[in-house]
Formats: sequence, C-alpha cells, structure tokens
Amino acid sequence: MSSVNRGVNIGPPRFKIAVHAIVWLANSGGMLSSAMIAEQVDSHATFMRRVMQSLSSAGIVESKGGREGGYILKKAIDLITLGEIYTAVNKGPIEQEMAVDCGEAGEQLDLEIERILFEAERQALDYLKQFTIEDVMNRIDFFKD
Repeated sequence: MSSVNRGVNIGPPRFKIAVHAIVWLANSGGMLSSAMIAEQVDSHATFMRRVMQSLSSAGIVESKGGREGGYILKKAIDLITLGEIYTAVNKGPIEQEMAVDCGEAGEQLDLEIERILFEAERQALDYLKQFTIEDVMNRIDFFKD
C-alpha cells in the first residue's frame, strides 16, 4: 500500500501514515515491527518509529522492546478515533517559519490567519472524532471478510 499524496492534505503528513499503521496492526491481529509496518505503508522504519512513539505516548499502541519486539494495538479498533490519532501525531516541535517583517498590517493579517486556521483545525478534529479505525476498515473492500 502506498501513502502517496492523493490531493487532500489536512494536518501533518504523519496523520495518514499513522492511520495506515494502525489499520495494518489491526489487520495483522498481533505484533508488528516498525520495519514491517514501514514496508506496508511505504515509509522509512526510522520515521515509522517516531510516528509509533507518538501513538504509544497517546496510549493507542503498546511497544515491546527487544529482538522480538514491535507494536501492538492497546485499544480496540472501535475505540480508536481518527481525531485521537490526529491529536497524537500533531504534537511535537513546530517547525520555525521564516520571520517576515510586514509591519502592523502584516501582524494583523497573521493573527487573523492564525484564528481562521485554528478554527478550521478545531472543526476538522471534531469531524475526525466521529470515525473509528473500525469504521474506516469497514469502508474498504480489502478489509471486508
């Protein structure tokens, strides 16, 4: 499965990859290593470990260290919402944007854009909370029995 850009990009790029990872964990019914998950979602294992760490910190997955270690779901798929995943992977350092001095008008514009984007993200998060991983999997023919 490829996580290639298909035209809709809301939130961090890690969001789609995290959803894919959780779906693959759910489908496996057991533990998967970061390398196995990365292969399934067409990502690098190091990046996948960072994503999985965010999901582990949020209590969505559990990690087991060691040679036979990996990740396993900590919650049932009907309890994991897309909103929860979004929140888990959206935490972390915010990349610094280049500061541009546009004067008072620019500062007011930036403030208003931030207000609009904050509200858009809040509404998107409320919407995402309506869907569980089970809902998503039930919509995909590949995962139907």
